[in-house]
Amino acid sequence: MADLPAHGAAGHPHGAGHPGHGAEAGGTPAPRLVAWETTRNCNLSCIHCRAAAEKGPYPGELSTEQGRTLLRQIRRTGQPIVILTGGEPMMRPDIYDLARHGTDLGLKMVMAPNGTLVTPETAVQMAESGISRISISLDGAEAKSHDAFRGVPGAFDRALAGIRAAKDAGLEFQINTTITQQNLSHIEAIQNLAVSLGAAAHHIFLLVPTGRGKYIMDQAISAVEYEDTLNWFYDQRDKVPLVLKATCAPHYYRILRQRAREEGRPVTFETHGLDAVTRGCLGGTAFCFVSHTGIVQPCGFLDLPCGDVKETPFDEIWRGSGIFANLRDPNRLKGKCGKCEYRKVCGGCRARAFEATGDYLAEEPLCSYQPPGA
Repeated sequence: MADLPAHGAAGHPHGAGHPGHGAEAGGTPAPRLVAWETTRNCNLSCIHCRAAAEKGPYPGELSTEQGRTLLRQIRRTGQPIVILTGGEPMMRPDIYDLARHGTDLGLKMVMAPNGTLVTPETAVQMAESGISRISISLDGAEAKSHDAFRGVPGAFDRALAGIRAAKDAGLEFQINTTITQQNLSHIEAIQNLAVSLGAAAHHIFLLVPTGRGKYIMDQAISAVEYEDTLNWFYDQRDKVPLVLKATCAPHYYRILRQRAREEGRPVTFETHGLDAVTRGCLGGTAFCFVSHTGIVQPCGFLDLPCGDVKETPFDEIWRGSGIFANLRDPNRLKGKCGKCEYRKVCGGCRARAFEATGDYLAEEPLCSYQPPGA
């Protein structure tokens, strides 16, 4: 899977670009980010892949015209960032036509390729279609570790070649990293590599146990390591010339506020940038995911169908889903998440809660924080 936000964008997500704000008429929050799994077809075999993607074909993928219709329906909700993801989106033949259509509608179009198919020619095609940023995942600071994670020898070198092609085409890029036990000790080296490559941002993703990710849960980091990693990430804000975003790591927004209080400074846009105006889990509140067959979900990791765009327009699903309504009310959270004073800015990872308990409103299982009175 190519990792662009899942929920953040660059900004997040969960991705490339920065989330906007506002609400639709009637009070429904407007989406900031919509990730569309344009295809599940992929040329890699990543050990953590949400979709367990491999070379297709996959039946039932949205046609070009259905994709154009989806983009028009997304536009009716506002002007969110649209993340063209996969699988490997570059394996979809009409991907540049779809990107251009979204651009012409006034949507901010970004893409999440794995980098191995980005060439000087395709980078120019991306730029000409209006793609404003791409995300390329580096899960190791050198070939051996990255290729082991991505499941294909040569993936690291080809990703770096793709990054060089993007830079030459004037295409902004960010680096995404999924953190596991396998690469936890290499995160600083990966971040330094992102700086040296000229990335605009570095987004870290905490493993969510779905797809092939279920089978490497022994490589997941612990709640304590999770907390330590997010505190280290916070400390890098003033040390590196990158926009930093933690995705599938909603606790970061609690830590940000705790640390700011310790430092005696307020959490404002001036002190903390976009982190001050966003929240942790955006699934169903400011972000959603559309599968390759048109099923709308809160996020790619939370396998809860909220509607089918082949049957119901996207904008109606966004406004009318009961699951989305529940996710938009932090007072519906259960366990210690429901009692936590940070529930409105963190929310816990709903996908991890669902995988652990079968209840998407249950408490986040990978959190070491104990709220007062919980």
